[in-house]
Formats: sequence, structure tokens, C-alpha cells
Amino acid sequence: MPKPTFFNLKEEKRNVLVEAAKKEFSRVSLYDASIANILKTAGIPRGSFYQYFENKEDAFFYLVGEHARKRFETFIALLETHDGDLFEATRVMFHTMLSFSYENGQNNFIRNVLLNMNYKIEKTFTQTLTRETIDQRYEEIFLLVNKDQFAIDNKSDLYHVLQILSAVTFHNLVQSIAEELTLGEALGKYDKEMSMIKRGLCKSSS
Repeated sequence: MPKPTFFNLKEEKRNVLVEAAKKEFSRVSLYDASIANILKTAGIPRGSFYQYFENKEDAFFYLVGEHARKRFETFIALLETHDGDLFEATRVMFHTMLSFSYENGQNNFIRNVLLNMNYKIEKTFTQTLTRETIDQRYEEIFLLVNKDQFAIDNKSDLYHVLQILSAVTFHNLVQSIAEELTLGEALGKYDKEMSMIKRGLCKSSS
């Protein structure tokens, strides 16, 4: 978590620092990233960086957490746009994220995050789908969800449905980039898996 002095910065200066850090973490992994490069891009002295962050890990996980938060807000907006259709909202978000990553090639923050995944990074990347977050936003999400699509009538059911869809989406993001699938292959694979889940994997017993 950034220090209070970071949040006290004027928005313009804060954005310059954030974009400089994002540029460096887009270029290389967290462990190869250089604070000196961030400082040079942001145009600030070395001492200033430590007034805002404890270290480069602190800056990195702030960026990952902010991405997760914004992605969750986008998901809620898509849920509203698509009349509570969880599948369509998730599908559009996946397509948008992956297309952006492919269009930006090697120099992409989320691509580097996914390629250098470990438990701590994954936990931060998916932090918006914890029980605590769902509890906090439950009423808002529950009211948006199309009840005709799922047999969801309580908090626990909603949490597990979101976990299932998130797991498939997250796995496909990582696999698509790690295995260097073409955009068409990646989107086709994801849509196929989501379609199979939507219609059900087991045959109806007669």
C-alpha cells in the first residue's frame, strides 16, 4: 500500500508517477524492474520515490490492485449493460482485456503480470472476488443478475458462480499469453468453454 504522501500528491503528479511505474513493469517483470528507470521517466529524485512507496514491490502491487478494482467496476457496468447476463458480461470483459493485450504486444503491463504469476500476484489480481468483496457489493450485484439465467437466491450461490466464471476466465488469460495462441484461437477456446458451462456438462437423465 502506498504511503499517505502518495495520495496527498496532486492528481497530475500522481498520474505521472503511476504511468512511469506502469511503463517499467510493462517492459520487464517485477524482479527485473529498475526503480532508477521509474524515476527517470517520472522526472523525480530517488528520495521522492521512497516518500511514496516502501519499495518497487509496493508500487507494483498497488498497480495490480488498482487494475483489479477497475476491472471489477467494469464488470458491474457490463452486467448492467447486458441486462444481468453474467456470461455475456464476463465474455465481453475477457475479449476486451485480451484484445488490448494482443494489440499492445510485448510492452504491456497485464501481459507481464500474467506471464510472471505467483501466488501473491494471483491473489492481488483476483482480490475483488473474495467473500469480503462480494459481501460488500452483494446487494448491488444480486439486483443486477438475471435471475432467470441462474438458480441464485442467496449470497453463497452468487459467490460460487462468480468464482467459477472467474476461474475459467483467469485460466484462459494466462494460457492464451503463455502459449502464444493467436487472438482468434484464444477467443474461440474461451467462448467454447463458457458455452459448455452455460449449457451444462452432464446429459439430462431420462
